[in-house]
Amino acid sequence: MRLAIGVGVLAELAGVGLTATATWLIMRAAEHPPMQALTVAVVAVRTLALAKGALRYLERLTSHKAVLSEAVELRGRVYDDLAHRRHVPSGTALTRIVTNVDQHLDARLRTTLPWITAAIVSAVAACFSLPLAIGLLINVVLLPWLAIRKPQDLTPLRAKLTEQTTELVHSKEELIAYGLFDEKLAAATTTAKELSRKERTRDLTPFAIAAQFGTALVMLALHEPAWLIMAAVATFEITIPLAALSKPAPEPTDEPEPARVTETPALQGKTAIVGPSGAGKTTLLNALAHQLEPSRGALADAHVFHTTVRTNVLLAKPGATQEELDRAAAIAELDLDWDQVVGERGEEISGGQRQRLILTRSVLANPEVLLLDEPTEGLDPEQADRVLKNVLDNCQGTALVVTHREEQLALFDHVHHRRPIGHEHVGRVG
Repeated sequence: MRLAIGVGVLAELAGVGLTATATWLIMRAAEHPPMQALTVAVVAVRTLALAKGALRYLERLTSHKAVLSEAVELRGRVYDDLAHRRHVPSGTALTRIVTNVDQHLDARLRTTLPWITAAIVSAVAACFSLPLAIGLLINVVLLPWLAIRKPQDLTPLRAKLTEQTTELVHSKEELIAYGLFDEKLAAATTTAKELSRKERTRDLTPFAIAAQFGTALVMLALHEPAWLIMAAVATFEITIPLAALSKPAPEPTDEPEPARVTETPALQGKTAIVGPSGAGKTTLLNALAHQLEPSRGALADAHVFHTTVRTNVLLAKPGATQEELDRAAAIAELDLDWDQVVGERGEEISGGQRQRLILTRSVLANPEVLLLDEPTEGLDPEQADRVLKNVLDNCQGTALVVTHREEQLALFDHVHHRRPIGHEHVGRVG
């Protein structure tokens, strides 16, 4: 980065020198001196013009190389830290970590480097004039300091925009069918505008421009040389962008380790896990999954791969026969052709078909412990109840199901009510 700063300073000094020398050359040429008196200035203008372009290009190369090298090292340290943590941060904390890394690298390139370069060039130029020194002090120190805004934690807003965008992309057909696409698009647009507004810093550029021309007018009133006034204007061109820059503050990534689940449902029979949103139903299911140590096979998630329906379902039992596949599909009421490609994350099929494809895979696996989180979401109520009943009837082992439909509770042996921590209750379905 030091090399980038040095090259950047030389490039900006070359630009200021070019403006000052060209102004002096024009003013002197108006006096019609001998050509020999202008030779040095003509050569200097040509040299500075070439040097400015070459040095600016070199500055871009060196600065980006330095930042990319730092990115590799910094991200490596972050990944090593995450890999050795006993508690893996939540998705929100991970988003903040990634944002902090990106903002740090972006600030090095777009805030720190321009400010240091402008400060050094301004220090050199300020030696020639007191009004220039005062004006540069305003633009390099005062206005950038005033432009800094109180840092805000924008991660929830970013997460909301990501969720809305994902819904628009992966549920486009359903939203259009129900006439909700325009409404959802408008909501996402509103969120994007709000995020953009909160990410913008105070733009004090008009004040920086006023300082530039105010200083030039004062220098003109003091009858300072024209080449020095033009050099001052050129120097201010370097400092004006600083009035819209501010170094972002890191977003908070510390979070308490989630409370351990001390009371869990007995792993027997069919148990429904119910409760209000945010009561920890999914957290409980994840905790149970981590506590289970499979004696054979592996814990499987609900990911849908960009391949055929048959290949997606066969992941549960690679050696399954066509008869077994058809039976599992009938239980889950899967109405897709076995050779149909479902697309990335199942984007070529509806949400309900995706749910039934995953249920078909679960039925085919026939595990000893079946953990399902809202397995019939996206299905109409009548079909949802019917499919869940078929799946539970087929299950020969233990089934724990997170559900919000009270109409489905009669299908279970037990109901585990999730309320705020410390208020759990397990009841027998009568």
